[in-house]
Amino acid sequence: MAWGETKAWLEGADNAPLYKDLLTDAQTAPERNATRKKIIRPWEMPWEMSRQGLLKHLINEKMNTRMETVDAYMQIIPPGSRSGKHRHLAEECLYVVEGKGYDLHQDCDIEIEDEYYFKPQDEVKKFEWEAGDVIYIPPNTIHQHFNADPERPARLISSTNRIFKAAGLNDLEQLEDAPEYDPALELTAEIVREFVRGTRKAI
Repeated sequence: MAWGETKAWLEGADNAPLYKDLLTDAQTAPERNATRKKIIRPWEMPWEMSRQGLLKHLINEKMNTRMETVDAYMQIIPPGSRSGKHRHLAEECLYVVEGKGYDLHQDCDIEIEDEYYFKPQDEVKKFEWEAGDVIYIPPNTIHQHFNADPERPARLISSTNRIFKAAGLNDLEQLEDAPEYDPALELTAEIVREFVRGTRKAI
């Protein structure tokens, strides 16, 4: 044993019940989880006019549900409009509930020097979709959703794994805002209906 290091590791007088806290957290989890939602009603799902577009959050870590690993939202793309454009490290899959349209995907190469960054490849790929399809977004792929129908909305349900964020890998980059984005807009059911009908236009 390297007794020469004794002076180093014996230093410090701080005490903390960190292991005890882990045990307490495990023991109290059933009681704590009993107060967390297993059923989320539509009126408990918050709206957001985000840079990515018009969203209704179905499951999110801030919503006090039993879900530990997955976030999901429904995205509404008004007739003839598009989502924002972004890139993130987590995989994503989207189920097309309603409508038809297409995605533009651009893969990225990673450059690692003193820091890492992502360099978009030249090729942009187009993928068409319609109701009933599932769209897969690979890690770090720049992507954007387009509603090809000028008369009807498109609705997509997006699901991502929040474990990436817990691991310190919340690498989310917004590259373009959705046309409807207005940070001052407070959504109501009637405003959402106007977007869905195409009677409310982007600012």
